[in-house]
Amino acid sequence: MAKQADLVLVAPATANIVGKLAGGIADDMLSTTVMACTCRILVAPAMNHNMYHNPIVQDNLQKLARFGYQIIPPEHGMLANGDMGDGKLPPEETLVEYVLQELAHEKDLQGRKILVTAGATQEAIDPVRYITNHSTGKMGYALARQAARRGAEVTLVTGPTSLEQPMFAEVVPVVTAGDMYREVLARAAEADIIIKAAAVADYRPAETAEDKIKKSAGDASIALERTRDILGELGSRKARGELGAFLCGFSMETRDLEENSRAKLKKKNLDMVAANSLRVEGAGFGTDTNVITLITDSEVRCLPKMAKEEAADKILDAILAQAGAYGA
Repeated sequence: MAKQADLVLVAPATANIVGKLAGGIADDMLSTTVMACTCRILVAPAMNHNMYHNPIVQDNLQKLARFGYQIIPPEHGMLANGDMGDGKLPPEETLVEYVLQELAHEKDLQGRKILVTAGATQEAIDPVRYITNHSTGKMGYALARQAARRGAEVTLVTGPTSLEQPMFAEVVPVVTAGDMYREVLARAAEADIIIKAAAVADYRPAETAEDKIKKSAGDASIALERTRDILGELGSRKARGELGAFLCGFSMETRDLEENSRAKLKKKNLDMVAANSLRVEGAGFGTDTNVITLITDSEVRCLPKMAKEEAADKILDAILAQAGAYGA
């Protein structure tokens, strides 16, 4: 078993097995097998609150971590003895995410820093209302998740969304286009690859009312002003030699997809545009699938409808395929 294993997950890991592994004791099947393994080992401690916080147990966990074991932190909640405290085994979905993080992909992005944006921004009209769009963030979140599984150090700058945050990425929540501009530009210089999948508002109300705007008998209008162009600023910095990252933008179109996306590629000095059309079945907002066309200076590649996780991998593959496209 030890020779065949690609990964070992010990869950739940009691104080007893944690102590055995830390002490190199192999006196039953589990401890003997783990001691003979050369693969990655994940340990998910689960036990009584006081037992978990016992300094001896904590010392054993720290010792395992020093030797390369991955410790999955327990949760706070109702324990087997009826107490509330630390030591609750994380749900199966969390454990599966740790397994997938280790095994789902070759680590071909190891050592790379990737900055991803996702979701829609919200531009306030008054304390009650705002301007936004239909983006749910699913594509950007898929990109962040798949990049992390491929070994990248991922930062996800995200507008408001109901999605579960990727476990193995640094998540930076924002609300407005201005917020996203500041957070992205503050981190851009450190990135090897920047993927702008967010649907950022092009306009915002010129003035935001301090109180709720009351309904009146007549019609109403809202004066709008341009927001700052995040992707345009990144492209300008790249053109001036101030930014070395590979730049991939997204283009959601309703007509003339290739023509409009090529214009965006050139105008904003991008390395790639991932374009999709709202008119194509399976490529709209909020879906679990996408239909992507990858556009560079030298190539147009049309992908079939596929799950957004698969589309994210295809985009990352295309970025990696361009020699010298990202920082050394």
